[in-house]
Amino acid sequence: MSEENITRIQLGDKEIILIGTAHVSKKSAEQVKEVIEFEKPDSVCVELDEQRFQSIKDKNKWKEMDIFKVVKEKKATLLLMNLFISSFQKRLAKQFGIKPGQEMIQGIDSAKEIGATLVLADRNIQVTFARIWGGMGLVGKSKLLLGIFSGIFSNETISEEELEKMKSQDMLNSMLDEFTESFPQLKTPLIDERDQYLAQKIKDAPGKKVVAVLGAAHVPGIKEEIKKDHNLQALTKLPPKSKVPKMIGWAIPILILAIIGYTFYANPAAGLQQTISWILWNGSFAAIGAALAFGHPLSVVTAFVAAPISSLNPLMAAGWFAGIVQTYFKRPSVGDFESLSEDVFTVKGFWGNKVTRILLIVVLTNLGSTLGTVIGGADVIRVFLENI
Repeated sequence: MSEENITRIQLGDKEIILIGTAHVSKKSAEQVKEVIEFEKPDSVCVELDEQRFQSIKDKNKWKEMDIFKVVKEKKATLLLMNLFISSFQKRLAKQFGIKPGQEMIQGIDSAKEIGATLVLADRNIQVTFARIWGGMGLVGKSKLLLGIFSGIFSNETISEEELEKMKSQDMLNSMLDEFTESFPQLKTPLIDERDQYLAQKIKDAPGKKVVAVLGAAHVPGIKEEIKKDHNLQALTKLPPKSKVPKMIGWAIPILILAIIGYTFYANPAAGLQQTISWILWNGSFAAIGAALAFGHPLSVVTAFVAAPISSLNPLMAAGWFAGIVQTYFKRPSVGDFESLSEDVFTVKGFWGNKVTRILLIVVLTNLGSTLGTVIGGADVIRVFLENI
């Protein structure tokens, strides 16, 4: 049996065997099967949480879920981030004729075949995303979103030889160095914290012999972290939300309302002019955004009606209302979402996919509403200054 990509650790009387894999490698899946069958461990740990395990276990249930329910259950962020991760993996998997995550599926199947305890060793993916997002500033968030969308539209291909090199530690360390230079905020929640979480779960797995199936990126960190004790509760705590954006978000509409209110008091005709200007600028630009996305006529009307009100309330967004209306009349399934990684390569596919249509409506309506707020707000101030 080849020892390549295998790390053996002895902790007291417990033997731990780490298999560093590339998530879309045929050889990784074959090696996982070979190692588990040869070693016959008491436990098999896989780099999955309960949510991702269930999506692998029951793919049809996931495909039948609709976007409206996903948004209502606040899983939209999970879907967006999964798109970033899976779009690249899907292209590689298609290139090499395998399923993404095949080595994890193999680990699950092999554990069942030999009667080993299966341990889902990774942290909940939504907790990881929340800790990533909460630890980034506005510039970092903008760069991350840009990276997500560039990843979605990228059509890069690599050779199988390059794919296998992804598992070597030297290559991996250089990749991580490059990765953290672009997004230094991501390394702690995405790599370091999960190394600690995975290490503790692997260490706590029952039995004297444990095999862990992991992405190669985690092996160097886990080798170090498994020697320490980690508090899993602290690693799953959600970060507190900053109050500054909320304060700014409320200050601007309060200022606009105060200006309009004072103008009404001083000159009712000018106050009416301000109100009409605010409604028309906000509503028109938001409606144009929804129309550019080819939204349902009622989505366009909703954008016009919602924008002047939502612009004065940070808890609301015109694009959200327009998107919900679009979803109601043109409700997609997650099956549509899963085809997104293919559809985004053509203009027809991007504008025709029901999921991307909703995303376009939400984004363009909000952009239109923001532009309308700037222009409308400037006009409100202009009228105010002319009448004081």
